Amino acid sequence: MAIEAFQGRLPEIGRGVFVHPSATVIGDVALGEEVSVWPGAVIRGDVNAIRVGAGSNVQDNSVLHVSHKRPEAPEGAPLIIGERVTVGHGVILHGCTVEDECLIGMGSLVMDHAVIEPRVLLAAGSLVPEGRVLRGGWLHLGRPARPLRPLSAEELAWFAYQADNYRRLAAQYR
Repeated sequence: MAIEAFQGRLPEIGRGVFVHPSATVIGDVALGEEVSVWPGAVIRGDVNAIRVGAGSNVQDNSVLHVSHKRPEAPEGAPLIIGERVTVGHGVILHGCTVEDECLIGMGSLVMDHAVIEPRVLLAAGSLVPEGRVLRGGWLHLGRPARPLRPLSAEELAWFAYQADNYRRLAAQYR
């Protein structure tokens, strides 16, 4: 696996983390306990911070990146992912916040300063524009993403199940 320092910042890897050998994790990155990072994923914290909460998973070929700090944006755009988040295959998360127990569908794109509140299901292929806030407990879909409907109790239970399933799978790989 490629876990690399950038300008003296080495990623912090929590207990029980699984990073597939073909994934890359660089720089100012902190992976919480039992995070899993799957084949081909790139988590590049070179110009700002990336934080991934406990029990989250970043699936195959996803890209996590940030925007740098500059005079007009002194904080830049770090990337913050909460706990028990599932980042589907081929997702791009860029300088945004994804709160706890969300599922980001395959091929979705979430831009700088967007906020995805807890327990959002973002449908595959969706685009969340810069600065947009997605309401928690809802299914959002489209380009740009729009709220479709509140999630059912069964759908809400899926978030914890999915995160736990990936934690179990990562343990088998470890």
